[in-house]
Amino acid sequence: MRCFIAIDIDPQIRQEIEGLQRRIATRAGLGGPDVKWVDKDAMHITLKFLGEVPDSEVMDLCRVAQEVASRHQRFDLVIGSVGHFGRPATVLWVGTGRGTEQLSALQEDLEDQLEKAGWPREGRRFTAHMTICRIKNPRLGRQLLEAYKPFMEMEIGTTSVDQLVVYHSQLRPEGPLYTPMGRYDLGL
Repeated sequence: MRCFIAIDIDPQIRQEIEGLQRRIATRAGLGGPDVKWVDKDAMHITLKFLGEVPDSEVMDLCRVAQEVASRHQRFDLVIGSVGHFGRPATVLWVGTGRGTEQLSALQEDLEDQLEKAGWPREGRRFTAHMTICRIKNPRLGRQLLEAYKPFMEMEIGTTSVDQLVVYHSQLRPEGPLYTPMGRYDLGL
């Protein structure tokens, strides 16, 4: 099954991001099949994407997530600052501010422990972000860049990071379905 490990974001923050998506879409005049806006209920920060995991290894994956979570203290994470990946832009995201150091330490520990358990290490450096839009038509990338410039340095709010969540991801035509397979509390 297709799996990833993430942190969830406070529902109020996701609501604010949904409003931001509408403002950017309106400024850019974007809609239709060339741009896919992420549904607020699917927003999260992925710490490790594992891809296809055999059913027989899911328990090991959850055990590692639980062990890592137990070693880290809960913390607050500021959500804000809009950016993009790709040239031209293919992904629009919302980043993080204060608390990113703790998030990066949590992600690095998770990466280390998963590697020890046999999962390959990610080749790219971790960039804390929530994808809010995927751009299917490269010609629209420039249009979107201009539309989000006023929001590049904004602070949306603060969310509490208190759990690691192991998700099963099912890709569907109407959008992905993320089902939690385990929630593991960070230390107090």
